[in-house]
Amino acid sequence: MPYLHGATGPQAHPVPKDARTTHSSGQSFEQLRQGCLQAGRLFEDTDFPANNTSLFYSERLPVPFVWKRPGEIVEKPEFILGGATRTDICQGELGDCWLLAAIASLTLNEKALARVVPQDQSFGPGYAGIFHFQFWQHSEWLDVVIDDRLPTFRGRLVFLHSADHNEFWSALLEKAYAKLNGSYEALKGGSTVEAMEDFTGGVAETFLTREAPQDFYAILGKALKRGSLLGCSMDIRNAAESEARTPFGLIKGHAYTVTGLDQVDVRGQKIELIRVRNPWGQVEWNGPWSDSSPEWQSVGLADQKRLCHAALDDGEFWMAFEDFRAHFDKVELCNLTPDALQEDTLHRWEVAVHQGSWVRGSTAGGCRNFLDTFWTNPQIKLSLTEKDEGQEGCTFLVALMQKDRRKLKRFGADMLTIGYAIYSPGRDGHLDKDFFRYHASLARSKTFINLREVSERFRLPPGEYILVPSTFEPHQEADFCLRIFSEKKAISRDLDGTVDIDLPEPPQTTPPEQETEEEQQFRALFHRVAGEDMEVTAEELEYVLNAVLQKRKDLKFKKLSLISCRNIISLMDTSGNGKLEFSEFRVFWDKLKQWINLFTEFDVDRSGTMSSYELRTALRASGFQLSSRLLQLIVLRYADEGLQLDLDDFLNCLVRLENASRVFQALRVKNQDFIHLNINEFINLTMNI
Repeated sequence: MPYLHGATGPQAHPVPKDARTTHSSGQSFEQLRQGCLQAGRLFEDTDFPANNTSLFYSERLPVPFVWKRPGEIVEKPEFILGGATRTDICQGELGDCWLLAAIASLTLNEKALARVVPQDQSFGPGYAGIFHFQFWQHSEWLDVVIDDRLPTFRGRLVFLHSADHNEFWSALLEKAYAKLNGSYEALKGGSTVEAMEDFTGGVAETFLTREAPQDFYAILGKALKRGSLLGCSMDIRNAAESEARTPFGLIKGHAYTVTGLDQVDVRGQKIELIRVRNPWGQVEWNGPWSDSSPEWQSVGLADQKRLCHAALDDGEFWMAFEDFRAHFDKVELCNLTPDALQEDTLHRWEVAVHQGSWVRGSTAGGCRNFLDTFWTNPQIKLSLTEKDEGQEGCTFLVALMQKDRRKLKRFGADMLTIGYAIYSPGRDGHLDKDFFRYHASLARSKTFINLREVSERFRLPPGEYILVPSTFEPHQEADFCLRIFSEKKAISRDLDGTVDIDLPEPPQTTPPEQETEEEQQFRALFHRVAGEDMEVTAEELEYVLNAVLQKRKDLKFKKLSLISCRNIISLMDTSGNGKLEFSEFRVFWDKLKQWINLFTEFDVDRSGTMSSYELRTALRASGFQLSSRLLQLIVLRYADEGLQLDLDDFLNCLVRLENASRVFQALRVKNQDFIHLNINEFINLTMNI
């Protein structure tokens, strides 16, 4: 399916106060709960039904699951028992360790946890079989409502569960996140930081342990103190290594949570330790400083108590930080603010958000390697006006996120390889192909990668810049959310947003005595077809145009269609009789020749077609500068499966654009106080695309 974005331009970053209701009924959690209480029934969520469609979309159930409410599983269910802690996170039969690692990290930040897991719900008074959770999605908070029916097998929860079988907040949270993404199966495989962002709306940052700075330990400590969520993992070289256990008890390709940092004094030497948790709730590190290792004999009981050291196979363990760096390959952080962890100062950040789309045939241009289409990507103008305090440059962070890919997995969608580049334009307007041919980028994302979000921190001198987000390969479709964080106020706008059309004046007719030989032959043919009244119907016009154009040696085309000729009459018919007089058509003929010349210019291989990616330039040369959304709609309407337009499509498009533009201008002059649509919105309506 095509991806079409709605709102253009920057949007204010929402303050997380009121989450948007998402239930199909339009009712809030409290309204739904009160309705159930008044009716004396338990809530059943038709948006995420208790059947196989909510479980898997590509697999058959290995065993028959039975959906049960917590009260049918245990005698006295509790929502939260003794506080929500990381020990409440035990993985079930679903490959979503990345999500569980993020939930475990979330429990370390009480404020963030209370946002995701509202405390206005329980199995006590007011229980109606309904619960709700809140997640950040693409710059807004959503309130996701679910019923409490959970998949079970032989009376036990199949997926995420708490170590205490009477506690259900974590299992219900997993269900709400599965609903957000379309199914439980959609949660298989992922990056911990993806869920961390959905729990906080924060900014992701990744460190490769072998390339991390010297003060990496201090950086992680500062992150934990600031409430950041931290996860870690080991890379795999091939599929066979996935979830393979190392001799030290660590699992490759598995997501872990970083839950603490501390130091102990051993014989006068400070040992840096790090605490890590396996979301399985078991299987731990067995090297130095593991639960039963001899190193603990050198630590006093007071320190052991402070570090909560216990020889339990609960999935959590300590290890020396130098061993951590040697065995783990990657640390993922989700910072609640864009402040750099290498700095001590906290800043107040300005945020601008742009929602956009890469649409095949119009704005899915791929990376700079594909010069012919790269320039068609969305372009964001960024104006940096104020230097940082005590600095010569302006600090900003760019985070590019592809939207809803997990939800679209059931339709075969994968994470696309995405990135962005930043240019100094030196001129106004959308940058064209020639600009990128001769100008290199000033800055760019470190790499194009198939993660949900790519983020990078930059410092550039004050000035104006163009930011180009793109997929690596062209013709790949997705919606995206682009966030720009800046320490000082920065102004950004979408260069492909709503732009007025500068419609040129229609050319004047040529006097008969100044007509060329071709035009005189055309007049004779028109007269022969039209008769004495010199008026033609759409069918007659179709015959005349095709007869004349087929004589051109430089033009390869199929016949012009009857619908194009009807549109021409609609554009030029001033008498309103549904026919075209020769004087009316002569005005149009000069414009038609200009449009045909444009078409042949962009039909570079003389195939009789032009690429839809060239349509923006061709329309601009014709006097039309359209928003990206309208351009996307036009491409969907007129381009074929190969993203090509033939002459008939091109002319039909231009005729309808000009017709809609003239109607809009006439209305604007006549009813200045009543027109509330801009020109692009008006054309979108009148062209019936």
